[in-house]
Amino acid sequence: MSSAVASKAEFEKAAFDIVAIATSAGGLKALSTVLGRLPADFPALIVVVQHLDPHHRSLMAEILNRRTSLEVKQAEENERLCPGKIFIAPPNYHLLVNPDGTLSLSQSERVHYVRPSADLLFDSVATSYKDRAIAVVLTGTGSDGIMGVQAIKAMGGTVIAEDTRTAEFSGMPLAAIRTGSVDFILPLAEVAPALITLVMTRDA
Repeated sequence: MSSAVASKAEFEKAAFDIVAIATSAGGLKALSTVLGRLPADFPALIVVVQHLDPHHRSLMAEILNRRTSLEVKQAEENERLCPGKIFIAPPNYHLLVNPDGTLSLSQSERVHYVRPSADLLFDSVATSYKDRAIAVVLTGTGSDGIMGVQAIKAMGGTVIAEDTRTAEFSGMPLAAIRTGSVDFILPLAEVAPALITLVMTRDA
């Protein structure tokens, strides 16, 4: 059972409470494809880590807001998670999900040379939401996310990786696949339909 406070009433229509997405190089196009195909009534929380230039203001939220029916915003310290919104890690900050349903930002050490870190986000999501969590690894270079997907899987969550044949950069999804913790390896175009099926379909 999830230790997050917003798990019953808020998410009564959802089979999963939260979807955590990680991407790096090629991420804007991939996120536009996935998030743009989710319906306005998608009932789960969505948190995103995208590796960005730490020295420049990110326009990621503004761009994605024009491509999805859900609201996209840059995450803020102590902000409360709620369905219908997509929260993106700010440049140069780790994004963590707390058990009380709030967000934390941190400038602690880089993990695998990156900040924000998919590993830290996934690990916090696994701890807070356990088997009610889905992790998604999309296009990107490097191996960020491998420890995180194992944490998600260990807590009973579900892991999706983009098929390397559709990934603009195969490093991150391939590293996730090689952990043996990935449940679904999907072409980019099939990620959003899978999320809709997983989140919005309950067992009879």
